[in-house]
Parts: sequence; C-alpha cells; structure tokens
Amino acid sequence: MALHRNKVRRFYRKNIRIYLMIVRGCINVDSKQCVRRVMQRIVHLFTLDPPERDAYLANEATKKFTSSNWVLIEVACTRSSDDLFAARRAYHARFKKSLEEDVAHHTTGDFRKLLVALVSSYRYEGPEINAHLAKSEAKILHEKISDKAYADDELIRIFSTRSKAQLSATLNHYNNDFGHAITKDLKQDPKDDYLKLLRATVKCLTTPEKYFEKLLRLAINKMGTDENALTRVVATRAEVDLGRIKEEYYRRNTVHLARAIDKDTHGDYEKMLIELVGAENA
Repeated sequence: MALHRNKVRRFYRKNIRIYLMIVRGCINVDSKQCVRRVMQRIVHLFTLDPPERDAYLANEATKKFTSSNWVLIEVACTRSSDDLFAARRAYHARFKKSLEEDVAHHTTGDFRKLLVALVSSYRYEGPEINAHLAKSEAKILHEKISDKAYADDELIRIFSTRSKAQLSATLNHYNNDFGHAITKDLKQDPKDDYLKLLRATVKCLTTPEKYFEKLLRLAINKMGTDENALTRVVATRAEVDLGRIKEEYYRRNTVHLARAIDKDTHGDYEKMLIELVGAENA
C-alpha cells in the first residue's frame, strides 16, 4: 500500500535541489508562490499515512464547508468502515477532539443532521443483501423524497447505516420500481445545496469512480485548474481505486487522464501527478 508514497519520496530525492530552490526563492519561476503552495500540498498529503491524511482533510473541510466542498462526504462515504474509524482515531490524536463534534459545531440544520450521521457511521462491509429489506426501504426512500422530506430520520438512517452492498440493492429496486434513478428525484431543485449533498452521498457510496471522475473533469476543464481538487483526488485515491477512476475518465471523456493532466499542468507538479497517475496511456 505504500508503493506510491515510496514513488513520491524517490521523486523528491531525485528533484529535491530544484524544489528547495523554488521554495527558498533562489530561482525565477512563474507564479512562484502558487508553485510552492501546490507542491507543498501534494507532497504533504501524499506522504501522510491515509488515516492522518483523512483527518487533516476533514479538519480543513469543517472550517470551510461550502456547496462546492464535499470533502467530508468523500471521507465518510468512499472509505471502508475500518478506514473511517482509523481517520476518526487519527483526528482524536491530532486535534484533541472528535471529528463528530467539529462537524456538528461547524454545520447547522439538515447539513449537520446528515453529516454527523455519516461521519459517525461504521457500516457492515460484507456482500450479503436482504432483497425484501431492499425493496421495502426503496419504498420508504421514494415516499420521503416524494414528500420532500429530504432530512427525514428514516432517509438518513438508511443512507448512514446500511452496508454499501445493501444500499446498492435498495437503489436498484428504487430504479426498477419507480422507473428512474434516485438521483433524478434528488434534482427537483438543482440549486438546493442540501440536495446536491444528498446526490454526492449516493454517488460516493455506490459509484465513487463516477463521483471522482466528475470531480477531476471539472477540476481540469474549468478556467484555471482547480489544483486543490486535482491534488486531493490523486493523493487520496492513488492507492485505492485510481485505476477504475482512470477507466471511467477515459470512458466519459475519450482522453486518458494522464494526457489531460499533461495538457493542463506544468513543471514538477505535472511530473508528480503523472508519477502517481501513471503515464502508460498518456
């Protein structure tokens, strides 16, 4: 699991003189401060152990939670139960308080209700499903969404406690029984930030590769690369499911992720990303 982190360390041993010259201001580089910030961040994130990295990212996110910052959802819903538990323990050790209390302190209303439940979760990880339960809970979800009770206790209970396999079965029943995916019904008001959060929750729990592909696509294609999102996805998924994300990116965009990064980034930052993503199809 430490293979990619070792790649980063080898890369920096090889390029440390150049990097230090940039950071110390000894050579002229366009947007030097931006280069320094971006490079420091990717090195910092990737060389942390995953629980410490998730704790760090979650703490950042509690302080600047916005409609375009779903880092808490990523940590809560794309990690395994053991990984999320390890991140909560790392949060205790580093910040001397719990992730749950910080999330509760920095959010309000429906956002707090959903997010605290998600970051507190410890889901069963097995593949077993209960088809009868899936059908009945698909009906519950449909009823709550039809009533626009998007923060109902039952809806939040299902999303925050069911295993990912069970939840996938439930959402398949929802699609089959009601003629469309649940995410379509959660687009009743496209500008509603809480509904955006619910849609992100569904994607992160059931198809994280599609969630991260879209995040990368938006980060790369926007006017001026969103380095924070690009760095975070590559650093956190390199040892997990980056292969599936790359496949989804190519399926959706007909261009390899490494090629898109190569066109949109430059210098040592580009080299670092390509090293982590892999250039075999660039």
